[in-house]
Amino acid sequence: MFAVVKTGGKQYKVAQGDVIQVEKLPAEAGKTVELGEVLMLVDGGKVTVGSPLVSGAKVAAEVVSQGRSGKLIVFKKKRRQNYRRKKHHRQEFTVLKITGISA
Repeated sequence: MFAVVKTGGKQYKVAQGDVIQVEKLPAEAGKTVELGEVLMLVDGGKVTVGSPLVSGAKVAAEVVSQGRSGKLIVFKKKRRQNYRRKKHHRQEFTVLKITGISA
């Protein structure tokens, strides 16, 4: 059994026991979160596609950790104008372990 869920503007294919990295969610490590935006649910040979969401379907996940990605350098330049700007960016993320899928 697997599901396609939407969180943080992205879609993820998840099954029970999977560990995924998603955009930051407001929860501490060890807490349980519920992902309610289930777009598709596959149970054996039975496929349920939502329009846009599958009603009554939920995915339960445990927050493993919170973190930040590596440093990204954002460099802007305009030639011959003596214009240079250098910024850094680190995206925050949450690591989830899928504990259950309910239809």
